[in-house]
Amino acid sequence: MSAKPVIRIVAAVLRDTAGRSLLVRKHGATVFQQPGGKRDPDDLDELATLARELREELGCELLRDSARLLCHCRAPAANEPGHVVEAAVYAVAVRGAITAQAEIAELRWIDPARPDVPVAHLSREHILPLL
Repeated sequence: MSAKPVIRIVAAVLRDTAGRSLLVRKHGATVFQQPGGKRDPDDLDELATLARELREELGCELLRDSARLLCHCRAPAANEPGHVVEAAVYAVAVRGAITAQAEIAELRWIDPARPDVPVAHLSREHILPLL
């Protein structure tokens, strides 16, 4: 049996003052997940990837000095059947209004202990329990 293809991403944990966490749903997807994405060849490091993805998807600016590595984890990919996603996950703060842009169809601030939306494996099993 061959190994499943791996998708490497960088993901963000954004919290509001009430302790809720931001999840996003991409167009055509049924589950919510952390904002973030795949590293581009031009990205200098993981935080450059995260800054670019947050700007493209949410229209906000990553405050680089706020970034704290939470974990490295892996799970079945939410939107690419037969693939595994490996993520470097950072807790971050941002500047500016957060709005759904690019491939993001919907934003949802959820209670990490009691999500009220369908959540991707990576977020549900690895990230939200850390919060």
